Amino acid sequence: MATLTLARWAVALEPTSLPPSVLKAAQRSLYNYIGCAIGGSNHPTVTKALSALSLFFGPPTSTLLGHSQPTSKPDPQPTKTDAQHAALLNGIASHVHDYDDTHLATIIHPTGPVASALLAYAELHPTPISGLDLLTALTAGIEAACKLGLALWPTHYDVGWHITSTTGSVGAAVAVAKLMNLSVQATAHAIGLAATQATGLREMFGSDTKSFHPGRAAQNGLLAAVLAQRGFTSSTAALEARRGWGNVLVCGSTPRLEEFVGQLGVVWETERNAFKPFPCGIVCHPGMDGGIQLHFELAQKALKVEDVEKVELRVHPLVLELTGKKTPRDGLEAKFSVFHGVAVALLYGKAGPAEYADAVVQDPSVISLRNRISATADESLGADESYEVVVLKDGRRLENHVRHAVGSLEVPMSDEQLRGKFVDQVGPVLGVEGARRASEVAWGVGEVEDVRGWVGRLS
Repeated sequence: MATLTLARWAVALEPTSLPPSVLKAAQRSLYNYIGCAIGGSNHPTVTKALSALSLFFGPPTSTLLGHSQPTSKPDPQPTKTDAQHAALLNGIASHVHDYDDTHLATIIHPTGPVASALLAYAELHPTPISGLDLLTALTAGIEAACKLGLALWPTHYDVGWHITSTTGSVGAAVAVAKLMNLSVQATAHAIGLAATQATGLREMFGSDTKSFHPGRAAQNGLLAAVLAQRGFTSSTAALEARRGWGNVLVCGSTPRLEEFVGQLGVVWETERNAFKPFPCGIVCHPGMDGGIQLHFELAQKALKVEDVEKVELRVHPLVLELTGKKTPRDGLEAKFSVFHGVAVALLYGKAGPAEYADAVVQDPSVISLRNRISATADESLGADESYEVVVLKDGRRLENHVRHAVGSLEVPMSDEQLRGKFVDQVGPVLGVEGARRASEVAWGVGEVEDVRGWVGRLS
């Protein structure tokens, strides 16, 4: 009954039933998403997709975040395309820097697929949609994706599925169905239509296709809801059936669907969503956090990176499984290299999108330091923990222990840090003043009476 249970819960969810802390978490998730989508909008991956797909664009109804066109008016107008391609392209842009939110229990990036579908559809909606209604639908989608992810974790991911997109299409369908006010039966059909469009292989990590996954999930979820709205049917046991989504995607293991779907509205996964201070695989963050701290310790001692003989790193085993690329060739590959992350953290004392540019990845000074870093898996460490030792050429040792990396649930990013991150990544696209204006617009979503006009103001 997992499919119908999820559908009933989503249909019954109201803004007034959301605890204030959940509503605030949803607002932060959407705000972070908008910054990531605008910040990624000019990435070569997005540019290639935009060029390739423009042949198929339909009527311009939905905003491409971060894109605008000059007009005779003082302010440029947002660039729009059809809703399906807006969902896809915004989803790609939101994930391309690997800077988006992370549900740490499943390493799902839930907001990208859900918000990309929601915003694309919102501008098509025939009647006003309040900011609270949008946040409620977003919460429904995030909860759906994360609960399903918990039911399949870790077997599903270990097999090789990209869990963000396989769960994200269902989350997106649930969210859009919520905005559409679909019935329980139609919402269940939307869930089934999304479930049958499972997308995403981990083999694609480090290439353009990784960010295609959440974009495609957004597109698939939107398509599922639109078809269901028009009476298109699917199995109403799509998630739990013997040959349904759950059983197929864990290759014969037993998914715990009823257990986690039964927790909807009791345990809120939206509150367990975390935000990245660094644009790369989140398992790299403890080592990078330590690297930044050691950068400033070196500076205080009037030492330079040239004085470093080697760097010894101990990390959770998942770090080397997911981000063990020793010699990344470009920025996309570097996002899966803990060696690059620690190298730029030590060298620059920061690690933003600029430190993952191809030119930085290929810089001889970065390569030199990267080659002096060794990493050892230690099963006794937590996933957000690391030990780091800088061995100097004169034999001295500087040691650092990160118990919980910045951005973890124990050391969360503050609202002020999120604003700083937003402006930092959006500034190169919209300019500093444009980034600040977009930040204020995005942060104020909860007070908006009709988000249909609000979306266009984000760029």
